[in-house]
Amino acid sequence: MFATADLCDAHPDVQVCAPVFRDFGGGAAFHGSIATLKVFEDNALVRTTLELPGRGRVLVVDGGGSLRCALVGGNLGSLALANGWAGLLVHGCVRDSAELASQPIGIKALAVHPRKSERGLHLGHADRVVEFAGVRFAPGAWLYADADGVVVAAQAIHA
Repeated sequence: MFATADLCDAHPDVQVCAPVFRDFGGGAAFHGSIATLKVFEDNALVRTTLELPGRGRVLVVDGGGSLRCALVGGNLGSLALANGWAGLLVHGCVRDSAELASQPIGIKALAVHPRKSERGLHLGHADRVVEFAGVRFAPGAWLYADADGVVVAAQAIHA
């Protein structure tokens, strides 16, 4: 296992997210190669992506920081778990928080919101570099998350 604090000590050049994310999934710590999405108040691409094999990756969803609706809920948490995703980092909101907390998958997001997103509202983009919380997330880089925070490295740095 790893601790983000230990990774920061051993690799002082890693990127560290601003402390804006809360834990919502039942998995306290997660890590994996990054896959990225850029969406805004429309989670259709999130669902489509989570239907694919995760192969232990972490889905980083740049939702523009919107606090007006949820991009991930209990159904998508179950889908991510069933398809082998290691976790999700959502720059936006989630809902069904009690359901997400019961699922053994790591999910970090800004907040909860009971309203679902509106499908077909906006187009999304996959596999692009996204930036938020003071960090640049590139597809294929590695994300490590635990109760202390989120760090990103260009390649795997865990033992």
